[in-house]
Amino acid sequence: MQKDQLFTRRRMLLAGAAALGTAGTAGIVLAAGGEETAGTAVAPVPGPQARQALKPSAFRLQPFTGYGPPRTAPRKLKVRRKPILEISGRGRRMMLTFDDGPNPAYTPHILDTLAKYDVRAMFFVCGECVADNRELLARMADEGHVVGNHTWTHPLLTTLRRKEIRSEMERTSDIIEDTYGERPQWFRAPYGAWNRAAFQLGAEMGMEPMAWTVDTTDWMEPGTGTIIDQVESGAAPGVVVLSHDAGGDRSQTVRALREWLPYLIDSGYHLTVPPRRV
Repeated sequence: MQKDQLFTRRRMLLAGAAALGTAGTAGIVLAAGGEETAGTAVAPVPGPQARQALKPSAFRLQPFTGYGPPRTAPRKLKVRRKPILEISGRGRRMMLTFDDGPNPAYTPHILDTLAKYDVRAMFFVCGECVADNRELLARMADEGHVVGNHTWTHPLLTTLRRKEIRSEMERTSDIIEDTYGERPQWFRAPYGAWNRAAFQLGAEMGMEPMAWTVDTTDWMEPGTGTIIDQVESGAAPGVVVLSHDAGGDRSQTVRALREWLPYLIDSGYHLTVPPRRV
């Protein structure tokens, strides 16, 4: 609970930090099955790599220590100046993302609801939380969800030196690979506060920057009804939804998801994840 309380205090103090790193236009990523393109953002706000689920046996073969085969260097990407805010593609496609976990009190309930409706989502995880909850990343791998890098300790990157940012990102990518089975291909800056070093280092590590277009505001614990309204009123083709499975009391998030997810499905939306790059 101390860790969750710390996250909550950070968010209340830094709620406006998202404006530091993004404004204006940004990229669009095509949902699974297409090519990435550039385009105009739905909204001037900051904000998952599609993959087949690893077989359970494949996960169990992944080492928790350094005794496995050497890691391969990620393919370097073009350095972006703004994060990706939305997805494109045919039909009514949306993307669900969850930040700050995994957390044993809330993440399993979110995974249960996603499984009930056969939906894949994106989880941007913090390395220190992964270290305490590896089995939840194993479940994400088994169930076909995409895992992205959200740093090790959830710091405000704009206050760190470049080598500190690199450490936060590299340590998290390493533990994701050891636990999930693959290195992450997506990165999200804590608080949506991006800077040039984050874009450059992410590209060096083979990660695209992913932001969001609809903030559920669940980090403020505004009430289950408010979270539901935020998603349902903001639903539109291409939208990336931001929610949280850690960083505070996320019981409202869990309850709200059980309401707005079937609503989106009944409204004809297809919940998807980006394609895996090879």
